[in-house]
Amino acid sequence: MSIEQIHNYYERLVVDEVFNRVRDNPDVTADMVADMACVALNRLPARYVRHDVDLVFYLTEAERHQSEAAMANAISDAIDLVLTRSQQGNG
Repeated sequence: MSIEQIHNYYERLVVDEVFNRVRDNPDVTADMVADMACVALNRLPARYVRHDVDLVFYLTEAERHQSEAAMANAISDAIDLVLTRSQQGNG
């Protein structure tokens, strides 16, 4: 077993979703995407798994929906925060 087998379940999901939400905004830089992902991930519980199916298999339908809603809210809040701070720094 190596440490590379372990990851936070939310990492790839959050990064992909942040990118999808802001990809058409020319004012968003790669650094801002990284900041958005970090802010969102810090607002979510750590869910470490070896394989993503490990977590999904053990969650109930209600827990899955709650997890998806928490992730969506964390991403929205993170995007708003980073965009607001970016605009304040340029103003």
